[in-house]
Amino acid sequence: MATLAVTNTFSAGTTIVASEMNTNFDDIEAFVNTTPGVVQADIVDAKGDIVAASAADTVSRLAVGTDTYVLTADSGEATGLKWAAPTTGDVTGVAAGTNIDVTSASGPVPSVALVIDAEVACADQVVSRAQMKDYAETVNAIGSKSAAFNIDFEDGNVQTVTISSGTFNIGLTNSLASHSNSVTILGTNLGAGTPSFVAGAHGGGGNAVVWAGGTAPTYTASGTDVLCFTTFDGGTTFYGFAAGLDFS
Repeated sequence: MATLAVTNTFSAGTTIVASEMNTNFDDIEAFVNTTPGVVQADIVDAKGDIVAASAADTVSRLAVGTDTYVLTADSGEATGLKWAAPTTGDVTGVAAGTNIDVTSASGPVPSVALVIDAEVACADQVVSRAQMKDYAETVNAIGSKSAAFNIDFEDGNVQTVTISSGTFNIGLTNSLASHSNSVTILGTNLGAGTPSFVAGAHGGGGNAVVWAGGTAPTYTASGTDVLCFTTFDGGTTFYGFAAGLDFS
């Protein structure tokens, strides 16, 4: 920090001449105006005024803005700054890993309307206290099978399959670990072959599906069976239910 030096000094008993004092005042003013880090108090006039640079080593006042306005960079302004109304509109893109929090002083704002017109991938995270209206479930069409295959939960919780022939295992895979998971199967001509449903990959040696009474139902050779499978331990054990057989 620079040190203030004045032209005239005085000691006790010295007669002070007005012109000498004026010279000292000029010294003080020049020091304030030219010394870095020193800002004149009278550069601001009101509560909320801010000090901004209008050029190198040059400061000026930016008057307080309108309530709720935000400070915005604008190269067309003398200070490169201005007060402006906040931008409003739709959120059209959010970077991966970004959290969006909509809150007020008292907590979440309940009146925010969120319109989503694209896929939302929750990455196995919890969606809590949701009230659902007019929703649908994805239906995954597996196609026709005559050899072992897997029903992958990540493809959807409702799936269709047709069995043409064969004796083989059908695996139930990719259920969310340590959680309850369910899938509904619309099976066409399941009885045209001899499929057995198992937990995990079809060739992985997983537990056979547990059926009421200990026996799988007799599937329909020509028609549709609706089967439901649910697990409460993330896919180690599945329970099977025949929601309906022989829809023909």
